[in-house]
Amino acid sequence: MSEQEKEMNEEIQTEDIETTAEEAMETEDGAAPDNEAEGRESEAEAENEAEEPAEDEADEQKEEKKKGFFRKDKKDKKDEKIAELNDKLIRQMAEFDNFRKRTEKEKQQMYGIGAADVIEKLLPVVDNFERGLAAMTEEEKNTSFAQGIELVYKQLMTTLEGLGVTVIEAVGVEFNPDFHNAVMQAPSEEYDSGIVIQELQRGYLYKDKVVRHSMVMVAE
Repeated sequence: MSEQEKEMNEEIQTEDIETTAEEAMETEDGAAPDNEAEGRESEAEAENEAEEPAEDEADEQKEEKKKGFFRKDKKDKKDEKIAELNDKLIRQMAEFDNFRKRTEKEKQQMYGIGAADVIEKLLPVVDNFERGLAAMTEEEKNTSFAQGIELVYKQLMTTLEGLGVTVIEAVGVEFNPDFHNAVMQAPSEEYDSGIVIQELQRGYLYKDKVVRHSMVMVAE
């Protein structure tokens, strides 16, 4: 091989080495940016993926809070409604109880008025029984007729007592205008002034109510 050919081969080899070095450098330069870009894209995707669950979790928490608020609000309204109905029921029960008591009291008053009116109408019958028995002689009182009259009188008085009718005390007690009706006054050696000395007509009470005042004579 001549000297000229050797020089040409060396030049060709040098050019090939330089070309290979340049290509290697270009390859390295081009790959580095691509790898860096790909790394940034991967990081961004990772960040996005991390942010998406965080946002979803925040939305879920908001939704849960919203549901909890509505449940609490619904429960509060339900409790208020129950309290309102309970208060209304208590007031109605109190009103009904007052109505029942008032009705019962009016019923008793009406019954008392009616009973007193009937008793007052029966008292003249009692007076006639007493007058008839008082007018009988001792001989007449031993007859079966007089005994029958006396039994009827006693039965009538027992019935009146069972209804709450009592006799007003008169003779020997101090005159009381709430129970006695003084029609006469007379001097008395036995009783002090103002004391009832004689009962002219018997008076009666129905429970605590005066059905008829006693007609009496009072000592001067």
